[in-house]
Amino acid sequence: MSSEVKTINWRLVQVGRVVLLKDGPQAGKLAAVVEIVDHKRVLIDGPKTGVPRQAISLSHVTLTPIVVPDIPRAARSGVVGKYWENDDVDSKWAASAWAKKIASREKRRELTDFDRFKVLVLKKQRRYEVRRAHATIRKAAA
Repeated sequence: MSSEVKTINWRLVQVGRVVLLKDGPQAGKLAAVVEIVDHKRVLIDGPKTGVPRQAISLSHVTLTPIVVPDIPRAARSGVVGKYWENDDVDSKWAASAWAKKIASREKRRELTDFDRFKVLVLKKQRRYEVRRAHATIRKAAA
């Protein structure tokens, strides 16, 4: 029997962890954890995303799987910005399924009434073609 403990991919609160803000005027923006204040609050900074340096409750942010490695504790905004660019966090975030889902949701939210109608018509056309192809396959199999 082994006494090794296998770790799971938890999103730990750590210096360099990228967070997504949930509330306030910066909601939806990314920032990096710079310092852990206590078990409920962290100091974040997002110099490249427009998030000012601030202490924020962990209940107001969501931890992402992205980590900016080697950020020194309590680093200033310029240092955080350099590490952010070197690790190419913006492109990593843009490539994630999470960011794509948020972008899709925003795009749907901005549709006009006529755009929604066009989507409805395209869905009807697709459904018609799928049913037609299915009917030919069923007919050939019988």
